[in-house]
Amino acid sequence: MDLKLRQCFIAVDDHDKALTFYGDVLGLEVRNDVGFEGMRWVTVGSPLQPDVEIILEPPAANPDASPADREAMARLLAKGILRGVIFTTADCDALFARVQEYGADVVQEPTDQPYGARDCAFRDPAGNMLRFLERSQDERS
Repeated sequence: MDLKLRQCFIAVDDHDKALTFYGDVLGLEVRNDVGFEGMRWVTVGSPLQPDVEIILEPPAANPDASPADREAMARLLAKGILRGVIFTTADCDALFARVQEYGADVVQEPTDQPYGARDCAFRDPAGNMLRFLERSQDERS
């Protein structure tokens, strides 16, 4: 079977703050910014992966979500319980310094993992946990 990842979704409660973080801090490019029926979806992606996009969407963007579902999603987002994505980087420590300088909430400082990688984790402005993984030299070769 020939499968590839095309898009993934991250819930955000403030698109402007999200754009500063994902664009200015992480260096992702904005590919689309669409408003529809009072909601906004912004698509970002790495210049190194033109065929993969992250869609920054409002919590419970599903039009079929009930008011109670929307409220529950907003509460989960505010608690930081929703998960984001895992990025790879060539230099975990440099990325950590850059994101920490921005003031993002640190979840885990750069750590050498027993499975041979080095990683760190932050929360984005909406509270989603993002991990940044530096692969070991063996895995990169």
